[in-house]
Amino acid sequence: MTFRFLSQATQVNKNKVLSLVVSLVLFFPFFANGQGNPLTPYSAEYTAFKWGDDIGNAKIELTQLSEFQYSLTYASKVSKFFLSDKRNEHSIFSVLNGEIIPNEYHYSRRGTGANKSLDVTFVDTDPATIVVKDGDNHPWNGQLDNQLYRLFIANSLALGNQTVAYDYINSRGQLRSQTVSVVGEETLKVPFGELTTIKVKINRKNSTRETFAWFAPSLNYTLVRLQQFKDGDEQGDIQLKHYTPQ
Repeated sequence: MTFRFLSQATQVNKNKVLSLVVSLVLFFPFFANGQGNPLTPYSAEYTAFKWGDDIGNAKIELTQLSEFQYSLTYASKVSKFFLSDKRNEHSIFSVLNGEIIPNEYHYSRRGTGANKSLDVTFVDTDPATIVVKDGDNHPWNGQLDNQLYRLFIANSLALGNQTVAYDYINSRGQLRSQTVSVVGEETLKVPFGELTTIKVKINRKNSTRETFAWFAPSLNYTLVRLQQFKDGDEQGDIQLKHYTPQ
């Protein structure tokens, strides 16, 4: 089944590094196999590393609310020295006739620096609109929310696609487009164990950042590692610790 869209040495520098590590989870791994129920509920836990140290964790959970409606939650907590960062994301969405239909998206960030939050509702009226609470609304022309586009990536990898393109609204309420390219297959060892993976690179224009992600076909194309560099220096590394299909 192919889905269609309906739808981040001084304290300042340390704060940026911590924020980056927390926001590294760019893909939330749930997979459509094209037969029967397209989504399999699961729970995945990750460990965040910086300079080789364990600095926190993240958890992603997909649950089924009804025959067609699902909930996807993300929670992370990271601390390094006197810095802290706690984030939560919650998506409510439907899957109808192979189409991903976002309903609501909620985001919150607490910790060192400014606290942030975002609430988005996808209104299927004429015209279809992405309603951002206390922000700018946008025409709804197929964008997904800041989590759901990861379903499209996982499904595209399962179909053997070498390049993935998608549109979405990010956690700041901004519309964005992105492409991801397959680098190749790689055997990878993470806290969960040794896995055969597909390595991909996030393509960024006019940026010195490089981001790589590894997905495991044996775990329904779950993300098992994500690593980011800036100007050649590692900024963060997140690795799968536990995976439990529900």
